[in-house]
Amino acid sequence: EVLTLQELLYGLMLSSGNDAAVALAIYCGGTVEGFAALMNDKARSLGLNGTHFENPNGLDSPGHYSTAKDLGTLAAYAMENPIFYKTVSAKNVKVGERYLTNHNKLLWRVAGADGVKTGFTKAAGRILVSSATRDGRRVIVVTIDDPGDWADHAALMEEGFSRYAIQRIVNQGDRVGTLEVVGGEKRRVEVLAAEDFDYSVAPEEHPCLAMPGPGFVYAPAVEGADAGVVYVLIEGKAVGKIPTVYGATIEQTRPEEKSFWQKLFHRGSG
Repeated sequence: EVLTLQELLYGLMLSSGNDAAVALAIYCGGTVEGFAALMNDKARSLGLNGTHFENPNGLDSPGHYSTAKDLGTLAAYAMENPIFYKTVSAKNVKVGERYLTNHNKLLWRVAGADGVKTGFTKAAGRILVSSATRDGRRVIVVTIDDPGDWADHAALMEEGFSRYAIQRIVNQGDRVGTLEVVGGEKRRVEVLAAEDFDYSVAPEEHPCLAMPGPGFVYAPAVEGADAGVVYVLIEGKAVGKIPTVYGATIEQTRPEEKSFWQKLFHRGSG
């Protein structure tokens, strides 16, 4: 039997096909162990400090573990991939002569539901990672060892959408900082946001901005030129970054021209 990679993905993500997981792992990583190494490299790059993989199917293994937070971070990253999104948001597909139905019941029960994955092992119990998108906002919910996960996820989705509202944090052209200009005709230059920035914020959260770097720039600074980025922080955690530009042109200070007598004196004293 010959299946495409997309068909194997459907078998893996809709029907929890462990055989599909192993086939994909060997195709991509050479061996199951090689693919697990790739998974762990990706986990480290995403900052998943509570995660370590030993297999591609999630079956119980002493060195195979994760956390709800890490699974949520991984899901948010994966949902940005069009192929992954297409796969996990599908309700029903036909693969050859097989008809596959997604095990994720929330796709039928929650408005905007578009993923992600069900799971169960004896050690972990029922695991559910879910996603829903409404009006450009996405809520991801993760539960581990939750017998009532369908109802809990539906309720948490509604709370997430009602609790968090998209706010305009910065408008294009807003001053987001200043930099000292070394060797310039003026001592400081304003730094402006190059684009708008919106983010979902809870009522008790208060975003702030942080500008990385040494806090100065060498002249000249040219109006409209790239000035780096500022980070948007919520509770000390970076949730986004905004490109910036210089708000004015600051020319380099010109060396003072010496008079004839200064030059003559300098030559004579030498």
